[in-house]
Amino acid sequence: MTELRGIGASKGIQIGKAFVLQSPNLSVKEYKVNNIDDELVRFEKSINQAVNDLEKIKSHVEKEIGEEHAKIFSAHLLVLQDPELLNTVKDKIKFEQMNAEKALQDSANQFITIFESMDNEYMKERAADIRDVSKRVISYLLGEPLVTTSDITDEVILIAHDLLPSDTAQLNRNYAKGIITDIGGRTSHSAIMSRSMGIPSVVGTTNATETIKAGTTVIIDGQNGTVIVEPSEEEIKYFKGKMEKEQEREEQLKQLINQPSVSSDGHQIELAANIGSPKDLNTVLENDAEGVGLFRTEFLYMDRDRLPTEEEQFEAYKEVLSTLDGKPVVIRTLDVGGDKDLPYLNLPEELNPFLGFRAIRLCLERDDIFRVQLRALLRASVYGNLKVMFPMVATLEEFREAKKILLEEKANLLAEEMAVNDDIEVGIMVEIPSTAVLADQFAKEVDFFSIGTNDLIQYTLAADRMNENVSHLYQPYHPAVLRLIKQVIDAAHAENKWTGMCGEMAGDEVAIPILLGLGLDEFSMSASTILEARHQIRNLNYEEIGRSIEDILNKRTNIEVESYIKEHFIK
Repeated sequence: MTELRGIGASKGIQIGKAFVLQSPNLSVKEYKVNNIDDELVRFEKSINQAVNDLEKIKSHVEKEIGEEHAKIFSAHLLVLQDPELLNTVKDKIKFEQMNAEKALQDSANQFITIFESMDNEYMKERAADIRDVSKRVISYLLGEPLVTTSDITDEVILIAHDLLPSDTAQLNRNYAKGIITDIGGRTSHSAIMSRSMGIPSVVGTTNATETIKAGTTVIIDGQNGTVIVEPSEEEIKYFKGKMEKEQEREEQLKQLINQPSVSSDGHQIELAANIGSPKDLNTVLENDAEGVGLFRTEFLYMDRDRLPTEEEQFEAYKEVLSTLDGKPVVIRTLDVGGDKDLPYLNLPEELNPFLGFRAIRLCLERDDIFRVQLRALLRASVYGNLKVMFPMVATLEEFREAKKILLEEKANLLAEEMAVNDDIEVGIMVEIPSTAVLADQFAKEVDFFSIGTNDLIQYTLAADRMNENVSHLYQPYHPAVLRLIKQVIDAAHAENKWTGMCGEMAGDEVAIPILLGLGLDEFSMSASTILEARHQIRNLNYEEIGRSIEDILNKRTNIEVESYIKEHFIK
């Protein structure tokens, strides 16, 4: 038995076999082959293996996500049937006696260079197809098959160095029963997505991929940040008992379904869910969310080799709005950059991408992309209660320009005799200190605020939330952070506007009493946390906490605030 310690990122206990996600070494060396026929056979065999892979993935994506997304893999399969590419590789093997992997790499690079130089989006997309497909074939030629999250077809505990947003977007929650990573913190994207999907998660173990072998039995305890490798029968029995108690607790919490989210003295708030795609709606409904406080639309743009069309986006937004049946749905416009890259956009490499060309900055520069998304949102607005939110707004000018483009596209649609809801609230995500400080001015122009604490905390304390060396400085209860949050809420209320919070802090047991006392109107969190939060709020007294807010804000440290809350408001 080996025990690993990490950060409990998503609560829950699971026992299962390990599925290790590791990137193989695909370095290619050139050498001369003696038996050309054998090398051609080896090449054909690798092509067939890649075809089998892609057909399975295509079938899985069609079933789980839809036919439109599966078209990516149809294009990949066509590359493997392209005689021009295949014959070029075979000629290098036959006439230059070049080994198959080097012949494929050189041939693929030739075609990629040609296609990328063309002033034609379709041909540039073909370059991306060739790059992906050749990588898969080379992996077989080197005996290092690629492993991706889409390859998981059994119930497993997923082990990875880290999970990119595109990795989590492909996860099937019916198979991925737990997630363990070497790096990351509670606000890393793998942690956020695992909470959103209700999957137990332990991050920041430092060496899980080195310690845990594929197929090994693993116990994951996402509450305590513990991983047990090759547990004894006694340990398995003990943790199965804990799982049963968890299930009993979940059954008790279900009694709160259809109950109001109201404090013990009658103060009503709204408990909403954060989602990444329409696939998350079942969890939202199961946990009785009173709306969607954050739809992260960037996941519609990931795990593909081109931008989603207006029609694809329209269908996704329509599905969410229709399913929520009149409940509020806050949809955030495209927020990429930082650690969320879209390779097909060829974004510039930056020294500090989190403070760089991302989110609303990218959308205002590439308004061709932005306008397509806004048209899709506006068209979908007639199917529910849509609220549009712009991310990472730092200046009033950015908000005004974004809203101007939105109104232009609304006018265009009306001119085309397309139906658009005439009552759409337009707000911003408050995640930059300058915006929080100037909230009184923004509140005169926006319809609502939603505080994104994941970034607001890291920017306020100058502590990269992904950097384990400064993770101790990522302090959600720091008085400076709390004072900024109060400033935003007070500014909104002065203008009769509402403020929500869609950062991970909204579902934090220690933060909830503080946010309630500060007057936060909407708490948006991972759907799996909603009933627990409702239970907590129903046992808190709004007036009593309100009388303590000044004392809380006058604390000097994160630890002092946390200790005070635990002593007075957590039973």
